[in-house]
Amino acid sequence: MLNKELIEFLYEAAHIQRWNDHIRPHGFTELDKQAHKMIILYILARYEEEDHGVTLDWRALIEGGIAEFLHRIVLTDIKPPVFHQLMKYHGRELNQWVYEQLSERIPGFDQAFLPAMQRYLDNHTYKTKEKRLLRAAHYMASQWEFNIIYPFNKGIYGIEKTKEEINNEIENHYDLAGVQKLRLRGKTSKFVDLVGQLRFQKRWSQSPRVPETSVMGHVLIVAVLAYFCSVRIGADDDRLVNNFLCGLFHDLPEVLTRDIISPVKSSVSGLDKLIKDIERKQVDEKILPLLPDSWADDIEYYTQNEFADKYMIGSEISTFASEEALNTAIEAHRGEVHKVIDGEILKGCDHLAAFVEAFLSLEHGISSKHLTSAIRDLKAKYTGRVIGGVDFGSIYDQFKPRDRWFEE
Repeated sequence: MLNKELIEFLYEAAHIQRWNDHIRPHGFTELDKQAHKMIILYILARYEEEDHGVTLDWRALIEGGIAEFLHRIVLTDIKPPVFHQLMKYHGRELNQWVYEQLSERIPGFDQAFLPAMQRYLDNHTYKTKEKRLLRAAHYMASQWEFNIIYPFNKGIYGIEKTKEEINNEIENHYDLAGVQKLRLRGKTSKFVDLVGQLRFQKRWSQSPRVPETSVMGHVLIVAVLAYFCSVRIGADDDRLVNNFLCGLFHDLPEVLTRDIISPVKSSVSGLDKLIKDIERKQVDEKILPLLPDSWADDIEYYTQNEFADKYMIGSEISTFASEEALNTAIEAHRGEVHKVIDGEILKGCDHLAAFVEAFLSLEHGISSKHLTSAIRDLKAKYTGRVIGGVDFGSIYDQFKPRDRWFEE
């Protein structure tokens, strides 16, 4: 399922400009909105579990988020008010058209993800709690954007009605614990604001690219790739969820340090470790205090040593060198091993996302030495390579660099 067509389709969201009939700052793309939405979803879901004692299906939350993401890419040209009216009266027909488009454009989509997507979108009684959380996260991410553009658009016809509609939708979800907490504008809302800055941190800042992508958009791409890799290796729900969440949060420290490119990290011996130490200290001092204590350990787990194959027994973190070693640990500690993360696969997804970012820009005719060297180096690094049961080499083989890209 993880193929060139799917990956390129995900990146179409980086071209989709949000609020494009309003005065707005640069950086409001559908890819960034969907990434911010999933981070807000994490907050809403954690609060709902802890404050209201609700049991949630985290895999359904993730699959629902991916389904809505793909759905929105296909229907990108429809303005939100019209979109919601169409879905209200002709939702099943529109959904069917979306499924047909995805199956035509992405080989293997109908076997790999379509059943989960149809179950989520077409069955109105399926996972209603999870759907409400996703809907609330959607509107809270939209409101975050709207609060930025509103001062620029005061007096423009319809802006007050838009404000009222967003506020009404959020009020409809006020029974959710996380919505109440975020509306208090306390420390957790500051975390949402801080994370939101990742929307404006450009990837490959030393090179022009098309499409431009932010750190925020990048983490969602890595998380979605990690989801499909987890499905490919037959990961159980806990492992799949933690792979996705680690992908989603793995670059969170960059909101404090910015994106330090690999050539800089590797230019001086020991510099990479020093940067990691600085990142860890910054996370401990400036990010974790914005979250409830019960979540802080999880966020730290997802952001520190994020590309290690690891698991937890109680509060202790252990690493594993192979699937056999993991299975041995599971046998020896029955029911105690949890939060398994395939860090090496996540690293492969991170590199694959970087490769595709460079590849797509070169396909659009925008080139630089940074992009061509990344294409050359990453393709060589992953040629014939299989990581944890995922054949990254075959994925790279589907992308055919052109000789002219490397001409002096």
